[in-house]
Amino acid sequence: MTLRQQDVRNRLLRALSADDFARLAPHLVPVPLPKHAVLYDFGNSIPFVWFLEDGLGSVIARLPDGEAAEIGLYGFEGLAAIPAVLGDTVAENHLTMQIGGYGFRIDAAELRAAMRERADLQRLLLRYVQYFIVQVGQTAVSNARSSVEARLARWLLMGHDRVDGDEVPLTHEYLAIMLAVRRSSVTVAIHELEGRGFIRGRRGSILIRDRAALEAFAAHIYGIPEAAFERLIGWGG
Repeated sequence: MTLRQQDVRNRLLRALSADDFARLAPHLVPVPLPKHAVLYDFGNSIPFVWFLEDGLGSVIARLPDGEAAEIGLYGFEGLAAIPAVLGDTVAENHLTMQIGGYGFRIDAAELRAAMRERADLQRLLLRYVQYFIVQVGQTAVSNARSSVEARLARWLLMGHDRVDGDEVPLTHEYLAIMLAVRRSSVTVAIHELEGRGFIRGRRGSILIRDRAALEAFAAHIYGIPEAAFERLIGWGG
């Protein structure tokens, strides 16, 4: 069955010209992406690039002593395996699915060949790389200068942007990695946001109760990458 552009959700695939999408479509393989699936690990080769339709994944950096922290996330708006897009073949980070979903996989060499052939395709994917650099930079600033509560609010907003409904199914353990803090600090931060009426903690998930108030609380660290994505690619459509 031929994959039709109007049937995909991924923002990058939808933003392609019809001709560029037709170039990629025969090579896009639908794949399940279950929770905790590892797309690649430190030092692995990067044979594929993934375009998510559903679910949420993290790019995690790790120090030699084993400490780890999230440096970026991706969902239906983008792709996983930016180094492969840029021509690298060896992973320096860890890619994993935090929330299970599904998407399309394409051979990394095939995607790079298509990028060489089609300037507009290359331009679009490099725009996504630019957006991701902004996201990573904002994460670094947030981790260095903001409270755990504000960082949690930002992360929950970013997760909420990429899931259906108001429930973000994540454990305290994963949130601790996302925020580069101890699990106990996550618990305290969740209680603080609950006390303000922004969220409600549930076993293995967080319910967003007041999105507008959460945005206002995280206003100084949420919104810059999102605006960059809208400018460079466009979230809707």
